[in-house]
Amino acid sequence: MNTPPASSGSARSARATAVAAGVAAVCLLAAGCSGSGSDAADSGKGSAAVGTARLKVALITHGAKGDAFWERVQKGAQAAAAKDNVELTYASDPDAASQAGLVRDAVKDKVDGIAVTLAKPDAMKSAVSQATKAGIPVVGLNSGIDAWRSAGLLEFFGQDESTAGRALGDKLDALKVKHALCVIHEQGNVALEARCAGVKKTFAGETENLYVNGTDLDTVTAVVAARLSQDSSIDEVVTLGAQFALSAVKAVDQSGSKAKIATFDLNNDIVGAIKNGDVQFAVDQQPYLQGYLAVDSLWLYKTNGNFSGGGAAPVLTGPAFVTKQNIADVAAFAAAGTR
Repeated sequence: MNTPPASSGSARSARATAVAAGVAAVCLLAAGCSGSGSDAADSGKGSAAVGTARLKVALITHGAKGDAFWERVQKGAQAAAAKDNVELTYASDPDAASQAGLVRDAVKDKVDGIAVTLAKPDAMKSAVSQATKAGIPVVGLNSGIDAWRSAGLLEFFGQDESTAGRALGDKLDALKVKHALCVIHEQGNVALEARCAGVKKTFAGETENLYVNGTDLDTVTAVVAARLSQDSSIDEVVTLGAQFALSAVKAVDQSGSKAKIATFDLNNDIVGAIKNGDVQFAVDQQPYLQGYLAVDSLWLYKTNGNFSGGGAAPVLTGPAFVTKQNIADVAAFAAAGTR
């Protein structure tokens, strides 16, 4: 189990306790938590034993091709699909207008349910509305925790990014950090902006945002290294995705900076970096669990009319800290692609 965020004040302690309780409840609900394009993944083979009619579900995200984070989301979704006798298709596009187009394609395909991310909610509203008007239930995951209800989604599964950012800010205070550089790899992504804003709310030191082009990791390294070279007072680099933390490690080496590195999200490479001390800790939102719950929730709704949170509250999958002290507890799951 992951260690919940540490805090110094009673308000922070209450917040951390509530988050930890929410994560625990989600894990119990799930009974075992853990590319781009329009390729279909038929993941319901051998699952007719569930005794329900075969359903067709589309999972549509803003994920970039080759991102290990979204591979974990897909893996969780595929596990749920196999259990529930669901034919699952996956499609993604980082461009919001193109992602909305993928939702419209799913409506035309007359799917039984859609799971979607709302990284840029305004661009997705029309497409989501088209789906709901067609009688297709839509749930949200990962991005859009502040927009899913107004967009007409049934449920949402993910991390409250503001809460996660505030928890990280508390952690930086406990580590006596003075100047944090928060690296945003996609400008305008509401989830990423909320993370850095959350850090700034609770961190007593200086928080500075740095925007980079997340599609080019070499450029990310160069831009971060340049900023570290310019200001030796920066003693912490906070990245918002696991692969960018590894770029930050290179940037620290290139610049000669003494800054430490923390990151949101987890992958197998980050497990190794935490073990050897290159990265202090990761904030895990459990992408496998997000994908699993999104698909499973659509099956439950279609077969039994169930929905979580009373249609008003999101189901939280994080945050939880992964540190050198508890990395052994999650390493095997990370290697398997389920954490």
